[in-house]
Amino acid sequence: MDTQSSQISSSQGLTDGQNSAAKESKLSVNDLIHWRDPKKSGVVFGLSLLLLLSLAAFSVISVISYMLLALLCVTITFRIYKSVVQAVQKSTEGHPFRELIEKDVTIPPETFRKHVDTSLTHINRALKQMSRLFLVEDLVDSLKLAVVMWMLTYVGAVFNGITILILADILLFAVPPVYEKNKTQIDHYIDLVRTQVNNTIAKLQEKLPGAMKRTKTE
Repeated sequence: MDTQSSQISSSQGLTDGQNSAAKESKLSVNDLIHWRDPKKSGVVFGLSLLLLLSLAAFSVISVISYMLLALLCVTITFRIYKSVVQAVQKSTEGHPFRELIEKDVTIPPETFRKHVDTSLTHINRALKQMSRLFLVEDLVDSLKLAVVMWMLTYVGAVFNGITILILADILLFAVPPVYEKNKTQIDHYIDLVRTQVNNTIAKLQEKLPGAMKRTKTE
C-alpha cells in the first residue's frame, strides 16, 4: 500500500510539474510580447527579425547552414579552449559539455502522441470548415471568404510571404503594449466596428436570395 501511494503521489507530482511548466511557458510567451522583461523581449524580437531578414536575402538552406556553422564554430572553439586550459592547469574537469551530452533529449512517446492527437483535431476541424465554406453551406460565409481571398490577391501583389512574416513579427511585438496602454479607447472603436459589420451582414442576409439564416444558440 505504501509503495502504491508513493507511486501515485510521484505520478501526481510529475503531472503537476508538467502542467505548471506548460503554464509557465504560456505565460512566458505572453510576457515576451508584452515586454514584461525588456531585455528578453528585445533579444527574442531581434533574433526573430534577424532570422526573417536573413531569409528575405538568402535561401532557407543558406540561412540554416550558416546558423548551424556558426553554432558549430562556437562549440568547437569552446571545446578546444577548455581542453587547453585543462592541460595547462592539469585539471580533470572532463568534457565541458558533459552535462548537456548526458541530458535526455528524446521525445517521450506519450508526449508525441498527445501532440499528434491535438494536431489531428485541429486538422479535422479545419477540413470541416473548408468543406463548409467551399461547398457553400452558408452563402454569406462563403462570400466573406471570397472577399478575403480577393483582398489577399492585392496583398500578394505588393508583398511576398517573407515580407508579410516580417510585418507580422513587428506587429506581434508592437501591438500588445500599445493595446495595453490604450485598451479602453481601442475596445470602444472595436465595438463600434463590430456592430456596424454585424448590421451590414444582417442586412445582406435578408437581401440575398437563398441565403441560409443562421440561428445563434447560446
